[in-house]
Amino acid sequence: MTKWMALLVLAALSLFGLIGLATAQVVPGEEHCVVNVRSDDRLNMRERPRADAPIAARKRYGECGILVTGPCRGSWCPVEDGHSLGWVQKRYISMVSPAMYCVTGVARGDTLNLRAWPSPQSRVLAQLSRRTCGIALLPYATGSWQKVRIDGRQGWANRRYLSGE
Repeated sequence: MTKWMALLVLAALSLFGLIGLATAQVVPGEEHCVVNVRSDDRLNMRERPRADAPIAARKRYGECGILVTGPCRGSWCPVEDGHSLGWVQKRYISMVSPAMYCVTGVARGDTLNLRAWPSPQSRVLAQLSRRTCGIALLPYATGSWQKVRIDGRQGWANRRYLSGE
């Protein structure tokens, strides 16, 4: 499968909600990502906790760096993204895990490939040594693949090779 075909398949699966739907875990003071939004839509950050309030910013599915700044009020949470303050429905954001995961179960002399897409045929972005730690789990998974962040890089890794510190 070519890179473009894989991209089209993933986009279609995401668009129709077959991958990427996450159970929203919201924790004040922590970084969150946009989840449960179709790839052709945007999450509206509102100026007030109401669906008819003016839009402060719009976020794409998969965008991270959204900080929940205080306790949620019902289904609305106060957030900031480094540029704007606003409110979002909590079902559309999910917390990034603390960077406490490590590579595990990789044979001596081998590495864990960080891939561009959740596929063993996908382009390798980085090779993580068997002693690599400080990996954060992003709130996206499909099958045995988990989206992760390590040292500012994001990619997909097989979950069976990740464990808590």
